[in-house]
Amino acid sequence: AGLRHGAHPRRREDFRRHQRGLDDLVWQALDDGDEEVPEETTKSKKKDKKKEAHVAPVFVNLDAFTVNLVPETGDQYLQVVISLEVEDPAEEPALKMQMPKIRNNLTLLLSSKKASELLTKEGKEQLADTLKDEINAVITPPKKNRKGEMVMPDGPVKSVLFTSFIIQ
Repeated sequence: AGLRHGAHPRRREDFRRHQRGLDDLVWQALDDGDEEVPEETTKSKKKDKKKEAHVAPVFVNLDAFTVNLVPETGDQYLQVVISLEVEDPAEEPALKMQMPKIRNNLTLLLSSKKASELLTKEGKEQLADTLKDEINAVITPPKKNRKGEMVMPDGPVKSVLFTSFIIQ
């Protein structure tokens, strides 16, 4: 039976609840992964994205590195200043505790490079990825999986950023 004007408020409430249930069923039937998502789901995803967006990035600045590069055309050196982007501010103390080991490993890594490897944008990006992996390996060392292979866990450093990069 349909609702008429002035019908009992409880019946209106039951009708609305029934209508919402039908709407949900229609959305489920239409949703095959490529279709639009119901408004409620979209809103909750937007709220999750906003929560993630409000988390300010945390950067840890390292002191400058000055190293001799592998000789190609005479003596050359690299002076680089690095900032580390970490996912969680709580990771900063772990980084600071391991800083002597991190600086040692980065110095060895940087001094093993040739200037020609570092001149291009791709060379710098590859170096940044290698440095990130090296730092994360100090904080969260690689572990063996069931097959006995060494696996690198995700570490606290999201990215390595060069704030100064000089080859001379």
